[in-house]
Amino acid sequence: MAIYEEAIIGRRFTLVIPKSIREEIGLKEGQRVLVRAEAGKVIVEPLPENPLQVLENVIGEPYSEATDEKRAEKWLREHAGY
Repeated sequence: MAIYEEAIIGRRFTLVIPKSIREEIGLKEGQRVLVRAEAGKVIVEPLPENPLQVLENVIGEPYSEATDEKRAEKWLREHAGY
């Protein structure tokens, strides 16, 4: 279900995201977000707090940048045509 709230663009183009929307999508103060323009709209998407945790969830096993980076680069070269 979509939630709609009115907000005001403040000084220096700041925007305070209403509490009901912050709570609905789990935004936290200081969290990084992706902001994009699409079809005349501004879309704000929360970024994962721990991208390596997301990667672990996708591949189904713990990921260590120190040990798995070369393996990931090799996979990328093989599958991306590099």
